[in-house]
Amino acid sequence: MDRKLKEAIASKLMLLATVFSSLLIFAVVIGLIQKSRPILATHSLSELLLSSSWFPLRGEFGFYPFIIGTIWVTVLAMLFSLPLCLLTSIYLAEYAPAKIRAFIKPLIDLLAGIPSVVYGLWGILIVVPLIKDYVAPFFGYSATGYCLLAGGIVLAIMVFPIIIAVSEEVFRAVPHEIREVSLALGATKWQTVKHVALRAALPGVIAAIVLGFSRAFGETMAVMMVVGNVARVPSSVFEPAYPLTALIANNYGEMMSVPLYDSALLLSALILLLVILFFSIAARIVLLRIERRVM
Repeated sequence: MDRKLKEAIASKLMLLATVFSSLLIFAVVIGLIQKSRPILATHSLSELLLSSSWFPLRGEFGFYPFIIGTIWVTVLAMLFSLPLCLLTSIYLAEYAPAKIRAFIKPLIDLLAGIPSVVYGLWGILIVVPLIKDYVAPFFGYSATGYCLLAGGIVLAIMVFPIIIAVSEEVFRAVPHEIREVSLALGATKWQTVKHVALRAALPGVIAAIVLGFSRAFGETMAVMMVVGNVARVPSSVFEPAYPLTALIANNYGEMMSVPLYDSALLLSALILLLVILFFSIAARIVLLRIERRVM
């Protein structure tokens, strides 16, 4: 077979695979919209999103506590993880000797491979008692330990390996020549990292943060085990919450005889998907603006 014909066939097959992969998201969205239509036909979207009343037996489906719980757990996780991940990736890429890097990187990769249920068990055994006996009393709160803070800590540890691994590779991809120019002009090592390497690597670092954020937003098992799963809006980080992912995992397949219950849970999945999609698009827009500014 002619080489050009082979290349044409291979190109068409790769294009077909790419289009198929891209269309999967639309298939998922369309399927969730179809399944969510019964609940949307009987309840207004504003009522579903802004109501705090969740009593399926009475036909009340208010998603507000679950949305707030999801956002708060994710925000806490990112607040805990971002400074540590950024500093760790800078150290591994810019300061760490080869032996230390060779020792630490497999450990970080190992963190990525640990099942989420193991993180959840670790959270129950270590994080929950720590918050109950020490952290909450220190701030004047009485808590069971199953709370937003526990979910945020466990989730932060789960996104560590993703953000660190991607960010470290991005820093290492920055050309050494621009570092050498900065050092030759009299800048210190830290000034070079801060004003040269970080500036050049910023688009990739933001992409790593978005990847970690998406993982945090959609995580289910570990968060469900430590966050408390109480359907009310938390007023502090020491109170329990109920993320959307835990709502779906705990209830789908049960009580399907309740009218609209199945449709309500699938609507929660659609809300979760749309929120992740919104933040991903927003992050992409910010990334494009930073890339233009850097260039």
